[in-house]
Amino acid sequence: MSDTMVSKASAVPRARTQESGQGSALVTDQGTTSIDDSVVAKIAGLAAREVSGIHDMGGGASRAFSSVRGMVGGERSVTQGVSVEVGERQAAVDLDLVAEYGTAIPDLAAAVRKNVIAAVERMCGLEVTEVNIRIDDVHLPEQDKDKDRDRGDNRGRGDGDGQERRVQ
Repeated sequence: MSDTMVSKASAVPRARTQESGQGSALVTDQGTTSIDDSVVAKIAGLAAREVSGIHDMGGGASRAFSSVRGMVGGERSVTQGVSVEVGERQAAVDLDLVAEYGTAIPDLAAAVRKNVIAAVERMCGLEVTEVNIRIDDVHLPEQDKDKDRDRGDNRGRGDGDGQERRVQ
């Protein structure tokens, strides 16, 4: 089997830290390449969100804050629910996830872990030592129906009800 293949099922190249036994491609005789924690966090966050069965990321307070930010026109953070520790050659990732109801959580965690490790190792050349996953919540299908119903109840208030609008 080729050194660039992890297994038959995965065609992701190995981390550059494992090539040729001479150390890392990030630390060479010609200089050092450092990768900021925020870069690794973004890559890990996007890789985790790619996995089917993930509804959202982050703990309850961070999701609530993100929701408010979204209401006032701000964008959701790609790194919400992600924390990383990055060294010269290695990285560790912690993820807070919200799973879709009906998803097998052990299978979900394994798929997220595999995707995050592959993405960080391929893009950064860092060896991922661990991916710790915490499932904070389970999203129920009824929650979306409740939101849609609430939005529908608030539409058109002040129109056609015979009352003068206070704000124009």
